[in-house]
Amino acid sequence: MGTNRLEAFSDGVLAIIITIMVLELKVPHGDTLDALVPLIPAALSYVLSFLYVGIYWNNHHHMLHTAKHVSGAVLWTNLHLLFWLSLLPFATGWMGENHFAPVPSALYGAVLFCAAVAYLLLQHAIIVTQGPGSILRRAIGKDWKGLSSPAVYLVAIALTTVKPWLAQALYLAVALVWLVPDRRIERALAESTT
Repeated sequence: MGTNRLEAFSDGVLAIIITIMVLELKVPHGDTLDALVPLIPAALSYVLSFLYVGIYWNNHHHMLHTAKHVSGAVLWTNLHLLFWLSLLPFATGWMGENHFAPVPSALYGAVLFCAAVAYLLLQHAIIVTQGPGSILRRAIGKDWKGLSSPAVYLVAIALTTVKPWLAQALYLAVALVWLVPDRRIERALAESTT
């Protein structure tokens, strides 16, 4: 099977995730700018999560361009990734409503950790499906970004009880590392067509 249906389904799920997150933002009670102040934590958690969903969408898109076809393993690992990402609206809402308190922030980190591991599993399934000449395998090399991200999430989760602001900074740092779609994949795709 080609990748078109997988991409279309994934795009739809990610669009719904973003829609659910924005619907969690509540309209302020009042007509002054001061009425927005209590909503700042929820807005900041929304922005961070929107950034994460956008990053996953971009990198997922790039990764699937290396695949000519998908297997059952790719379909299931993709669903596994989407499952964890679908929990982002809940974790985002809880963290924002509770002003980045330790337990909601730790849960948020746990969802990010599980999504990162799921992404690595999807990446592996694509490589196995594509065989020894896998473009994705050549592109990712040792994959320091992919392997270090879950480790940083674990550190951040541990820090939520001691220094919650540092945990949030680590969540943001990982997002910034992944902000630009994976150029390694772009280079490998360009090399494969020459």
